[in-house]
This record gives sequence, structure tokens and C-alpha cells, in this order.
Amino acid sequence: MSIYSKDIQIFKENLPKLPKLWDAKTCVLELKEADYNWRQMEWWAFYFEYKFRTLFANKFSFPGDKFDSVTFDLKGSINWDLKAKAIKSDDHKVILNDKSAMENSIAQDGFHGEIIALCDVEYNDHDRSFQKWHTELKGGKSNYELERESRTSVSRYRKTKADLTEIALIVFKKDDLDSLATMKQGRNSNGAPRPEKYMLDLETIDNFENYIIKL
Repeated sequence: MSIYSKDIQIFKENLPKLPKLWDAKTCVLELKEADYNWRQMEWWAFYFEYKFRTLFANKFSFPGDKFDSVTFDLKGSINWDLKAKAIKSDDHKVILNDKSAMENSIAQDGFHGEIIALCDVEYNDHDRSFQKWHTELKGGKSNYELERESRTSVSRYRKTKADLTEIALIVFKKDDLDSLATMKQGRNSNGAPRPEKYMLDLETIDNFENYIIKL
């Protein structure tokens, strides 16, 4: 019996209780009421985090352990990270976390876990109605948005709906890390290089210990 078996069992028993259909305006207003990252453009990823934390508040420690500047999302028997991934036919890659932090997490506990919410999303916002509504709710454009507009007039369409279809629980051990891709992140504003991150191709998920919860 693995040290994280209890974690997996708790996830299996409780994750089906999460809401499945997420409407952008409804979710943003719920996040605003809870004062939880409601200004973020990728509202759906933060909505998953918020509902997960609410559901498991008395079952796990939030946040998890910290290694240097990286703090993992939660801790049970091992550290776990929360990710949300929009399902696309041509993109199966999920950016995980800093290489050194994941390596240290495994060195400490023997294993490290990822919880990945897989969602079908809609971008029905060609008239920018949700974007305009969200901007007005925030009280105007952020400095980031203003800075981006100074460089380009192109703005990504906002997601207006998300359908949570399944959740992948993946457990990594030390030897597994060699099978993951890595991603360089460029540099910080001070010119210092950002730490590399591990990246998972979901097409290779069966190379690792995984548990799929269909919703």
C-alpha cells in the first residue's frame, strides 16, 4: 500500500461532487464574492482551484510544502499541484512546476502528485461582451492589459464556458522525471533567467501511475 493511497481514495470519493458546467459570469461573480482571484482572465482555472479548496478544506493542508520560492497547492501524504487544461485536438501538453521544486518534493516524500482538470471550453465572445463586462466589473483595465496593448492590439478571446469532463491524478517518482519534457521560461524583468519547468504530454500519461476520474 503506497503512502499516498489514502489521498487517492479521498479524491475518488469526493471529486465527483465538483460542479461540472461553469458559466463565465456566474463563476466570476462567485469568485468575487469569495475574494478569490476573480480579476484573472483565466477565470475557469481559478474557479477549479477555488471549488477544490472548498471541497477538500478539512481533508488536506492548504497550501502544501514550500521549496525555495515555490509553494505547492496542497499536502496530504505527499504534495499535490492543481492544474486546469483546456482540451484541444492539437495541444496535449500541460506545464507542471519548477524542476527543482518537484525534485525536492520527491526527494522529501518519495513521490509528487498532479491533479489536472480537463475541460471542454467555449470562446463564444467574438463581440468581446464578456471581456467588456469583466473589465467593467474590475473597474477598468489592469496595468498588464495596458502594457500589452501598447505592444500589440491583438487580444485573446475570453473563455465564456467550461465543461469539466474528467480529472487526471498523476503520481511521479524520481525515475519518472527523466521521461518528462522541460520548458524554458525566458527571463524576469531584472534579466535573471526563470527556472525551467517540467512539462507533461497527456498522450504519454500511461507511462506514469495515473487515476482517471470521469465526471
